[in-house]
Amino acid sequence: MSIYASENFTEEEKNKLRPYFTNLEGPVFALVNLPEVVKGALFARYSRSGKSLRRLFLDEFADNWDLYISEASDKTIGVKRAEKLYETVFLEYGDDSVAQLGGVHLACEQVSNLLTKILERGRLMSYLEQSTRYIQYDLPLPSGGYRYHRDPGVLNSSLSDRYINDMDRIFAIYGQLYEQTNAYLLDTYFPEGGDTATKPELRALKALSLDLLRGILPIGTVSNMGIYASGQAFEQLLLRMMASDLPEARSYGEMMKTELMKVIPDFLSRIDRRERGGVWADYIADCRHGTQKAVGAVLYSGKSGNTPVSASLPTPTPTSIKLVSHDVDGETKVLEAILFACTDLSHDEIKAMLPLDKDKAGAIFDAYVGERLNRRHKPGRAFESTVYNFEIISDYGAFRDLQRHRMLTVEWQDPNPDLGFYVPTEIVKAGLDVLYLESVQISVELYHALRQNFPFQALYALPMATNIRYKLELNAREAMHLIELRSSPQGHPNYRYIAQEMYRLIKNEAGHGLIASAMKYTDFSEVQIGRLEAEKRIENKIDRTDK
Repeated sequence: MSIYASENFTEEEKNKLRPYFTNLEGPVFALVNLPEVVKGALFARYSRSGKSLRRLFLDEFADNWDLYISEASDKTIGVKRAEKLYETVFLEYGDDSVAQLGGVHLACEQVSNLLTKILERGRLMSYLEQSTRYIQYDLPLPSGGYRYHRDPGVLNSSLSDRYINDMDRIFAIYGQLYEQTNAYLLDTYFPEGGDTATKPELRALKALSLDLLRGILPIGTVSNMGIYASGQAFEQLLLRMMASDLPEARSYGEMMKTELMKVIPDFLSRIDRRERGGVWADYIADCRHGTQKAVGAVLYSGKSGNTPVSASLPTPTPTSIKLVSHDVDGETKVLEAILFACTDLSHDEIKAMLPLDKDKAGAIFDAYVGERLNRRHKPGRAFESTVYNFEIISDYGAFRDLQRHRMLTVEWQDPNPDLGFYVPTEIVKAGLDVLYLESVQISVELYHALRQNFPFQALYALPMATNIRYKLELNAREAMHLIELRSSPQGHPNYRYIAQEMYRLIKNEAGHGLIASAMKYTDFSEVQIGRLEAEKRIENKIDRTDK
């Protein structure tokens, strides 16, 4: 069972919460009896708040919406009737089809940044995660203590005191560095005095400070997540969690199943059946373990295993990105798809007409892409006809932001200190790199102390500045979405660089100039305070709303 900090509510608060949350004690719970718009607004606010979802509901929603249901109300209103209907439909249409039609808003609180990567693996899910750029992570949990995962196995071992002491020290350094970094940025951008800065400027500087320091947060830092998904998507997620080697994943999987069974029990009926869910989870785990064993036998025969990780402090290493493979005829394939949908010709007839000269092909591409007035205007699915495969080495923080893109295929290795780590230039300029490196040193040494007996939990200790190697495979349509979104000025500098390099590689190395030219909202501008323009827009919207 995972260890988590419980939150205390008064009886009055409990009465307000009961109709809308499936439990008031644990870190996993579902939302019920709330309009969809309220659930969406609550989850959106959740991603930028340091509060638990139930506390956020009490503080900002409960008294502002006409939602209150009497204490005697059954929080599962209508569930019994719905169960009967679904049971009938299952018999007619099959459980897979119907399980796509029922959805649940589920909150998962105090999950590590290792577990978030498992929770965010599913394509057919929607989720929001607590941000590292809006929340100061040295603020304590509801019951006190810093915001990091406490694995029961580690806490019951001889390394318990060291784990707690080292993690506490890392978070204390983070808090100390935040004050110094914010003061440095204020002095740099407002030398005449910080009191001359506007609210948007102060918010943007805070976001920049937190961006610069997220690298020293351990991967074991806990986050709150909001998930919305169909019954089928939750079933797939629970199976992956049941098959995981990470104890935290299995523990949260059980808690999630308990809460989901309260609201969509029929959709998850296969999970607890040994001949269905049990065999399915075993299959996932057996394939993973069998593959690891087979690869080890082939690549590391006679050796001790995978490449060992040294105990020395890694060195600052820049991000690298390679275009591993692409369709040489990618633009021709996109053109074929465009023509196929606009004619009554067969694929072979279209292929016989190609290649078109550059001007004619360009005219068709231009017409298909159209006049894009903003980055949300995207061409159709013909752009899905060509694929790019990138290998990237970046810090874990940038990886966690890119991994969340659901329409790409991502595979990753464990974060590895031998690949180096990220130190922000501004931290060096501010003369704060000694303290920053001290925190990294503590993390890496704790990782090595844990690694032998706790190979999976040891990753909790590594800082998010640690580099990780991963592959992104995506079609041109998804590449347009990712590159334009992640290159925007308000983005973190690390993933901005990755997005910009992906664009350059598509244009220059793949030679797909027509596809690259369609990505007109790729941003190469140099910005000093990334969030500033976005914060100004938010302030203007607030001002207009208040008038």
